[in-house]
Amino acid sequence: MGPRALFILSQPLPRFRSPMLGCSPEMRVVEKNQLMSATEIDRTLQRLAHEIVEKSGGTANLALIGIRRRGVPLAQRIARAMHGIENVEVPVGTLDITLYRDDLSKIASQPVLHSSEIAFPMDDKDVLLVDDVLYTGRTARAAMNGLFDLGRPSRVRMVVLIDRGHRELPIEASFVGRSVQTSSREIVEVRLHETDKEERVMLVERVE
Repeated sequence: MGPRALFILSQPLPRFRSPMLGCSPEMRVVEKNQLMSATEIDRTLQRLAHEIVEKSGGTANLALIGIRRRGVPLAQRIARAMHGIENVEVPVGTLDITLYRDDLSKIASQPVLHSSEIAFPMDDKDVLLVDDVLYTGRTARAAMNGLFDLGRPSRVRMVVLIDRGHRELPIEASFVGRSVQTSSREIVEVRLHETDKEERVMLVERVE
C-alpha cells in the first residue's frame, strides 16, 4: 500500500494558470502539450519565406503587414529571411485589430481596425497579411477591410504560423506553417521572445 501511495503522489499535477493577454481575465487554462519549439518556429519561418519568394516570383512589389501583437514580429522575421534570400528589403507595416482576437476568445464582439502603422503606399502592392493563428477568420476579415480602406493593393494573401481550423468565414491562408486540429475549448498560444520573453507554441485548454 505504501509504495502505491508514493506512486500516486509522484504524478505531475496539471499546470493551471491565468491565460495570456487577450483572454477573459476570469478564464483559467491548463497546458496540454508543446506544438513547436524555438528551433521549429525558426525553421518554419525560413520555409515560409522561401515559399513566398518562390510563389511570388521574387520580392518585387511585396509588402508584409503584421497583425498586432504576434503577427508583427513574425512579419519582421519573415522580412529578414527574405532579405537573406533576395538581398532586398521588403517593407513591413502593422495593423492593430480590436476588440478580441479570434485565437484567444469566443466573446461575441466583432474585430475592427483600431490603428495602422504603414509607412508606404498600399496601392498596387502585393500584400501578405501575417498573423500567428488563423481561427474563425473574423480577425483576418477585419484586417482585409482595413487594408482596402488604406489603398488598393493588387493582391492580398495570408501567412499564418498556425492554422487551427474552425472557420466561420470563407477565408484561408495561402502560406501555413502548421495545421493543428483543435477542439473549441482549446487555445493555441504562440509565445515569442519579442512579446512574451519565451519562444514556443503551446496547446492549452480552458477550464471552469
